[in-house]
Amino acid sequence: MSTTALLGGLSAALAVAGLGTLAHSRTEGRLSRGPDGLAGAAVRVAAAAGRGARRRLGARAPAGLAHRIAAAGAPAGLGVRELMAAKLAATAAGGVGALPLAALAPGRLGLAVAAAGPAAGFLAPDWWLARRARDRARRVRRELPALLDLLRVSVEAGLAPVAALGAVGARSTGPLAAEWRTVAREVALGVPLGDALERSERRLPLPEVGAVGAALRRAHRHGAPLGETLAAQAREARLARRRRIEEDAAKAGPKIQLVVALLLVPSVLLLVAAALASAMMNGGGVPGVH
Repeated sequence: MSTTALLGGLSAALAVAGLGTLAHSRTEGRLSRGPDGLAGAAVRVAAAAGRGARRRLGARAPAGLAHRIAAAGAPAGLGVRELMAAKLAATAAGGVGALPLAALAPGRLGLAVAAAGPAAGFLAPDWWLARRARDRARRVRRELPALLDLLRVSVEAGLAPVAALGAVGARSTGPLAAEWRTVAREVALGVPLGDALERSERRLPLPEVGAVGAALRRAHRHGAPLGETLAAQAREARLARRRRIEEDAAKAGPKIQLVVALLLVPSVLLLVAAALASAMMNGGGVPGVH
């Protein structure tokens, strides 16, 4: 392979890596927008493969795993047993995948690679759950102000709080609207409002959701007016969202500059070097110099 081809290939790889890093957030949002996504399919396959191993080893779920699954919205329809099976299957897959790398690694580094493979496989479903929970919380905070306004209007129009929850949830989409629909259905089936709200808050462990639940409990027990409370919570939710957007924008600037400095600029310089090397190897000397 000639020097020109090597420099050109390296520059193209750097350019693609830089552009891919800049577009990573948009692509990631598209892949995780659906209820399952590619990661959900992978976890389902791993869970099916690991059920037998879980039964043989008698593995138990770690404490708090059910709460983490609930906070992530039970993605891909998985429960505690399925996720434990997926963790075991991923551990085995990580160990098998690490063996060739450990054989190639020099000295004690091979032992570290052999141990890191199973550990990474065991922790991969936890990372996936945390990522899904963060995405769900982000969606809830984005839609919360508008839903609070709709809930306030419905209550002020004369609907009972539970009926207003069901009406707003039925006419909206997203995880928060789905939780409100669930609360309204459970109360209609005879579940006490406090218990239904408590279960909803376990599935959405956010302070904003807890504040709405507390306001609904006060209104249900003591007949406290909801209109002003919901209006104040909607204003606070909008201010909090504005602050988060400003913080994200402030953090994005240095990241973009780092990508440009480390990847895109070197790729352009390598393209220039490839052109100069090609001209010199063809015997024409440096372009523009006589």
